[in-house]
Amino acid sequence: MIMEQKKEKMEVTPEERDLIESIRNYNNSFPNGYPELLWYVQELFDNMLRQPYS
Repeated sequence: MIMEQKKEKMEVTPEERDLIESIRNYNNSFPNGYPELLWYVQELFDNMLRQPYS
């Protein structure tokens, strides 16, 4: 039985929305998965981090 998860509304940037939707798409592809989608999610995440020494 799948329990209903609590949902909230939040304002996000277009980049954040893309990251969230990409993570959901990757999770929905389980168990087959798509390595390219995982790579894309990781790239989005890395690009959004503030990196003070770059």
